[in-house]
Amino acid sequence: MEMSTPPGLKAFGAPNVVEDEIDQYLSKQDGKIYRSRDPQLCRHGPLGKCVHCVPLEPFDEDYLNHLEPPVKHMSFHAYIRKLTGGADKGKFVALENISCKIKSGCEGHLPWPNGICTKCQPSAITLNRQKYRHVDNIMFENHTVADRFLDFWRKTGNQHFGYLYGRYTEHRDIPLGIRAEVAAIYEPPQIGTQNSLELLEDPKAEVVDEIAAKLGLRKVGWIFTDLVSEDTRKGTVRYSRNKDTYFLSSEECITAGDFQNKHPNICQLSPDGHFGSKFVTTVATGGPDNQVHFEGYQVSNQCMALVRDECLLPCKDAPELGYAKESSSEQYVPDVFYKDIDKFGNEITQLARPLPVEYLIIDITTTFPKDPVHTFSISQNPFPIENRDVLGETQDFHSLATYLSQNTSSVFLDIISDFHLLLFLVTNEVMPLQDSISLLLEAVRTRNEELAQTWKKSEQWATIEQLCSTVGVQLPGLQEFGAVGGSVHAAASAAMWACQHCTFMNPPGTGHCEMCSLPRT
Repeated sequence: MEMSTPPGLKAFGAPNVVEDEIDQYLSKQDGKIYRSRDPQLCRHGPLGKCVHCVPLEPFDEDYLNHLEPPVKHMSFHAYIRKLTGGADKGKFVALENISCKIKSGCEGHLPWPNGICTKCQPSAITLNRQKYRHVDNIMFENHTVADRFLDFWRKTGNQHFGYLYGRYTEHRDIPLGIRAEVAAIYEPPQIGTQNSLELLEDPKAEVVDEIAAKLGLRKVGWIFTDLVSEDTRKGTVRYSRNKDTYFLSSEECITAGDFQNKHPNICQLSPDGHFGSKFVTTVATGGPDNQVHFEGYQVSNQCMALVRDECLLPCKDAPELGYAKESSSEQYVPDVFYKDIDKFGNEITQLARPLPVEYLIIDITTTFPKDPVHTFSISQNPFPIENRDVLGETQDFHSLATYLSQNTSSVFLDIISDFHLLLFLVTNEVMPLQDSISLLLEAVRTRNEELAQTWKKSEQWATIEQLCSTVGVQLPGLQEFGAVGGSVHAAASAAMWACQHCTFMNPPGTGHCEMCSLPRT
């Protein structure tokens, strides 16, 4: 059931921003929880309503607590309905982003550290467990997406990192809920060991985002492994993240807060035009049964503010604790408090030095569907994943030729619908197709075989096939895959030779590669 967007659901002075499609869709939904007539408690006719069968609001805590499993956090749109459900219909509602910085423009005194006043001084922060969450569920489309990511740890024993690409959809198990569906995992350049991860600069980051957008996807989160093998014969892993240790370390919370700040949630109810974030964190770690489990999290908006304004530090010797910085001559830091229960059962307020990071964490259920979904095709011999040179898995025209020779499906769309293959076609240094691949990306996005066949007949694909044929792997049906006039192009390309070291195409009659200067044989 739909309803028109209530008037006044825009904060005063908020910029004209366009919210995400899922937010626009949910804002038009009724959201109420409809209940059928109770034959024992309801004493009215079939058209009547009473307290036992009247529809509930999407933010009803009793309803959420009695779900299986219980829901601790209402959805963000249910929280908005709670704010806008009064007599004024949200006319004066504004979602303010927390600021830990001194307000600029105060001329009544000298600048910090020589002066400060109540007008420019940021308010003290008392940490509370957030009652809502921006994403209510993380779902991997199929097990293959996660298994291929875990293969790196299985083969090396080193931890690994990746970006989740997918889309936001409605999560029907929770009123007005949002689900992050993961279709692919991109693995950026990194250095991983058994107990650490270091991200390197990624020159292809913007191109990957552009290609994902043309495929109808976006970056929805990040994933990392924290796995330690316990018994290699049984295939078990150590159960290390639990209530007695920690679920996310302070350093991981700061990293998650930084990612969330870089991917804000567009919101018309905020004067800044954004509030919170839908960017999720997923950890592949050992579960209570000593098997690999995927756990989903976000950090609260308060944590995002502390990270953005550089007020939160990790504790080296205690990963479950963070530390609120103290004010210095370079930076004023407001006092940060949290509430706790002492040994006598009394509620006390303590200074966040140190700070249990559990006050900053929001847990999100992570699931796999009963009926797998496949945005990209699944192959028994998939194309190698990027940035796995340490495993000897490289993306080059030899691996492309091998992939094409092993996948001989008559449906070209099934062969080419591989996220990592498409990224290679766009980002390879020999023949990047960034300016001529839009038609193919549209074919993959819409699952249109005719569009894929049209692109297959292009000169670019004929050139790709000729490059593959020069590395010593014969492709099946090479002649029929060529473009119109491809025989002329093939004759011209046949005289050229590809360097065995860098795959650069050299003109005939040369004994050394013009790119790397290494000998032809």
